[in-house]
Amino acid sequence: MLSSVASAPTPVVDPAPRVLPGRPVRVYDSWWTVSAAALGAVLVLVGALWFSAHVRTDPALHSAALFAHLASLVLGFGAVLSADYHGLLWAMGRCSFEEVLAATSRLHVPIWAGLGGLVASGAMLHPDLHSPLTAVKLGLVLTLTLNGLQAGLLGRRLAASPGTPIRRRMLAWGGATALVSQACWWGAVTIGFVNTSNAA
Repeated sequence: MLSSVASAPTPVVDPAPRVLPGRPVRVYDSWWTVSAAALGAVLVLVGALWFSAHVRTDPALHSAALFAHLASLVLGFGAVLSADYHGLLWAMGRCSFEEVLAATSRLHVPIWAGLGGLVASGAMLHPDLHSPLTAVKLGLVLTLTLNGLQAGLLGRRLAASPGTPIRRRMLAWGGATALVSQACWWGAVTIGFVNTSNAA
């Protein structure tokens, strides 16, 4: 009896059980992550304003920044118009909601690239920070950024429940997001045109 117990294999106990790595935190996970991203975006805009007020660019770099500014406008605003167009197609019953979500998710990169390009190139164009119109344009850019962040959270929540009826609250949220986006983009374009016309 003792010999059989002594010869029995001793069970191996892993002193450090393996812990599966968790999913990394993403920007659109919750309102907390969106708020943290919004704070970071505000700091970036403040840094761009500081750069614009303290650093001067030569004429060649100014011309390159102006081209980049216009190209970023085409990229970002064009992607926004495309996303809203897909939403309009869904409202008219010409495509499914899943197609809208798939199309808009692909447009996040050009939208943010366009907005980031506008901020970076605009800092090298040295706008008149004492002008009321410029202050309004900066407010529109900030609103665009915050609106885009919360729009990403909305898209994540809509994609998380495929096949279920869309609640009215979500529809109102999406409609308000699109209206704010269009108003800010068109407002920024109009102010940019007025400032350029006055400078000429």
